[in-house]
Formats: sequence, C-alpha cells, structure tokens
Amino acid sequence: MFLNKYNLKNKNALVTGAGKGLGRACAIALAEAGANLIIISRTKKDLDKISKIVKKFKVKCKSYVCDITNYNEIKRIINSQSKIDVLINNAGTNIPEYFEKVKREDMEYLVKINTVASFNLAQLCALKMIKAKNRKRIGGSIVNMSSQMGHVSGAKRSVYSMTKFGLEGLTKGMALDLAKYNIRVNTVCPTFVVTPMTKKFLKDKKFKRDMLNSIPLGRFAEMSEISSAVVFLASDAASMITGTSLLVDGGWTAR
Repeated sequence: MFLNKYNLKNKNALVTGAGKGLGRACAIALAEAGANLIIISRTKKDLDKISKIVKKFKVKCKSYVCDITNYNEIKRIINSQSKIDVLINNAGTNIPEYFEKVKREDMEYLVKINTVASFNLAQLCALKMIKAKNRKRIGGSIVNMSSQMGHVSGAKRSVYSMTKFGLEGLTKGMALDLAKYNIRVNTVCPTFVVTPMTKKFLKDKKFKRDMLNSIPLGRFAEMSEISSAVVFLASDAASMITGTSLLVDGGWTAR
C-alpha cells in the first residue's frame, strides 16, 4: 500500500535536457514509475532512443526538439499539452573557470540557461498546472535540478554556484506562492555524477582525486541514485515536502 504512493500512473511529466545524462535517467525512471512523458532536448536522435526505451513501460511519450532558451517555442510546447502534472526542470550546463578569468559571454550564457530558462520553464508549467480544474485535489510537483554547489562552492565554480544558489532561492519562493494550488516545489542537489557533461572534467586526474576526497562515501553518484530522488519528489510519497532541497551528495555538505 505504501509503495502505491510512488506510482505515477496517469501523471504527465515534462523533462528538459532529456536527451543525455541525468535528464535521460530521470525520464526513464519516471516512465518506469508509470508517468506519461513529455521530453525536450536539442537532439532528435537522443529523443528517439528514449522513446524506444520507454515503450516497454507502456506509457505515452511525446518528444520535442527545442532549445530551452527559446521562450516562444517552449511556451508553445507547454501550452499545447492537455495537462502537465510534473516538471523536472533539469536542463543546465557549466563552464568551470577561476573567478578572475571568467569571460563575460560565458557568465551570461550560464545565467541564460541555468537561471533565466529555468525560471521561464517553471513559470509556464506552473501556469499550465494551475489551469487544471482538479489541481488542488491531485496536486502537482516541480523538481528543479540544482547541485551541491547551490549550498557550498568550490574552485572554478563561482558562476555555476551563483546560478544554483539562485535556483535554491527561486524554489523556496515558488513553494510559498504555489502551495495554495497544492503544487510542490523542491530541488534535487547531486554531488559529482559521471555523465556525458562531466566526463571531460574527470580527465584531469588531480581534479578527479580532489572530488573523491571531498565525498565521505568515497565515490561518485550513480545516475540512478539521482533519478530515484527525482521520482520520490514527483510522487505522492513526498506529498508533504515542499520548499526544500534533497541533497544526494554522499556527505559532501556535511563537512
């Protein structure tokens, strides 16, 4: 009976950055939990692969090739849906650099994707959720993909941390404003996870060693460990959780 609360059957879940890495893992996990998918990525080939994988779960899957910074296109996609119950606001990026060497165009690019686009997606999805006649009864969930760097920082992480600290603040404000509609808003904050985006950083042996030494559990997170946290927050099992952060960091921030 308790496990039924993790069932997302008849829920429609929108996942951004779904083509690779954490977004891909989250989309597949949500489908396995029974959710119908609305997946967005910049690469059709990646979306087609996910659509093929989730067929075995017998859920619906709509895919859209789109750059999340394209506000008008994102708005069109969201407004064309019959309903949205869950948003996994996952798309984001990082350009590591020492603060004094950060290029203005790189800073603006990170803010555009990690902050502005995340805000726009969350607001557009929230407005769509609110329109559902039975929203207060069935609830809704928005999960913003943050980072442990939204709670601490590190070398070459000044701009990335700025965007993730901002996302943490946005999440708390959204949670307060949307509670009256029974829409919950939380963040998942991973430690270092081996994904296509992070693999290039791990080529630096010193960086890899330093990262592992900072994680008390002594290893990097698996993508399944992050997607499990996302499914939990998306589900009714987390129906009393809003405005908070689920840190999946192996103890990094406990130091």
